[in-house]
Amino acid sequence: MTRDFRLSGLLRLRRLQEEQAAAALSEANSRTAHAHEEHQAFRAVMSSTLFPTHGDPNEWRAAVADRAAMSAIVGEAAIAVQVTARRAEIAAAEWTAARTTVATLDKLADRHEVLVRAEDERAEQLVLDEAASRRHQENS
Repeated sequence: MTRDFRLSGLLRLRRLQEEQAAAALSEANSRTAHAHEEHQAFRAVMSSTLFPTHGDPNEWRAAVADRAAMSAIVGEAAIAVQVTARRAEIAAAEWTAARTTVATLDKLADRHEVLVRAEDERAEQLVLDEAASRRHQENS
């Protein structure tokens, strides 16, 4: 058995990929939170828009146009929330897949370490047995 874990290079690569996936997930979650905050802010602005109670028809039309424009902005912000949330879901799935791969390779590395340690212990035991056998033969 080789002393070094043959997949150590691959394990380092997969760990790096996991870190990158975690960073991408963090960024996606941040963008989702920002989009949600922006959506809430636009909704608050839209809900505070009042129609004039008195005034000429031009003021009324301007208020209706303003309300329609804000409604479109709120709709776009809602879509942005959905898009960023979906991207965050995809990033979470990619991170989970990367983490699973690393966990699998970690288990293989641990198993390799156990086997190497067992091999070392067997070799040490053989040396101790040989030394004890020689001492026994010298005393006989």
